[in-house]
Amino acid sequence: MKKLIKNGTIVTAADVYEAEILIEDGVISAIGHDLSSQNAEVIDANGCYIFPGGIDPHTHLDMPFGGTVTKDDFETGTMGAAFGGTTTIIDFCLTTKGEPLKKALSEWHEKAKGKAVIDYGFHLMIGEINEEVLNELPDVVENEGVTSLKVFMAYKNVFQADDATLYRTMLAAKEHGALVMVHAENGDVIDYLTTKALEEGKTDPIYHALTRPPEVEGEATGRAARLAGLTDSQLYVVHVSCADAAERIAEARRKGIDVWGETCPQYLVLDQTYLEKPDFEGAKYVWSPPLRDKWNQEELWTALKNGNLQTIGSDQCSFDFHGQKDLGKGDFTKIPNGGPIIEDRMTILFSEGVKKGRISLNQFVDLTSTRAAKLFGLFPQKGTIAVGSDADIVLYDPNAERTLSAQTHHLAVDYSAFEGMKVTGEAVSVLSRGEFVVKDKQFVGKPGTGRFIKRAKYGQLTSSKDAAKQTSN
Repeated sequence: MKKLIKNGTIVTAADVYEAEILIEDGVISAIGHDLSSQNAEVIDANGCYIFPGGIDPHTHLDMPFGGTVTKDDFETGTMGAAFGGTTTIIDFCLTTKGEPLKKALSEWHEKAKGKAVIDYGFHLMIGEINEEVLNELPDVVENEGVTSLKVFMAYKNVFQADDATLYRTMLAAKEHGALVMVHAENGDVIDYLTTKALEEGKTDPIYHALTRPPEVEGEATGRAARLAGLTDSQLYVVHVSCADAAERIAEARRKGIDVWGETCPQYLVLDQTYLEKPDFEGAKYVWSPPLRDKWNQEELWTALKNGNLQTIGSDQCSFDFHGQKDLGKGDFTKIPNGGPIIEDRMTILFSEGVKKGRISLNQFVDLTSTRAAKLFGLFPQKGTIAVGSDADIVLYDPNAERTLSAQTHHLAVDYSAFEGMKVTGEAVSVLSRGEFVVKDKQFVGKPGTGRFIKRAKYGQLTSSKDAAKQTSN
């Protein structure tokens, strides 16, 4: 059925204006004034901003880690995402050394099948580079539509790849049109520091942060950026948590290296003291990179405002406090890394960013949707409000006041990372390809309606002029 959205204010990465939106067959068919409502469901957006659906470029749903599996799968995770205004996620597909890449992709397709309520894509982990992997990559990029490759520089003896693997991955990505992503921490140094801490009887959650100091993130970020420059490839640094790493990215970009940076809401509003909470409560805030000293927060906000960081991911990776996080009692290295962030990603950026004057409305849309769409081969199908784009649309009340809590979130996990935080702004209704997933704050979607999206190669959907302009921002 056709839908007509009226009386709202449309906000894209470039514009803010009032107009009506006509939706037909899942896409936006017209934008203008006095559009015909014949045979259309009329949606009154009075008092609301109309945003393009959010794109979360960094999630871990139904992911094994540390002897357990994330609490939120593709059903509960995407439901939470939808309530927060996100209509597309890109999840990380883990691979196993010695096994075909396509086997891993098949496993992730099975995880999502019949569960996702919004659209999704995959990034693919590269843990080793050999002839078998190199021979598979062209088909993965061209035909599977998986056009981003992740290399871990941390988690020694688990996920960590060596520099030769990262270097060769960058060369292959340059050849085939993929974007290389890195978890940038010096895993060798972290391994030494954690072993030393445990030998000294330092086992509480706070030592997760103290054994992963910001210098190891800054060093790894700078090293990855230099390798990107050396290979003339493209790099995306995930979950930047500190000023040191943000400055390494800015420095590389000033030199003309094609490097992009993502941060996450948790690093903008939470700090290292949360890991010091008594009665093992600090374990709720154990993720990597860890939370930093509070002064880093304003440095990250400044980097978002001036364009040195370009996207906001959630790094959604939830584990129950009771029954999962407590696996690490007596040994902080056994606390499953990750937190429940996906539902509150856009809310926190709007409330703490737009409402407090740190970023503009247009920057909010760019950070939460448009730039990720461009970087990851989804634009203009997704990431904007334009004729011909998917009708992924959020009606957002900018003045709604509420308190974030595990009692009111829609995830399966038993705690909220932002418990008790007062925020302003809320998604009222959310449409995915023209169909309501959330309507008047009620879930009306259906598991399995989310589609896997094959993505274009890096830079394929943007002109060389646009790409150059983005890089120089």
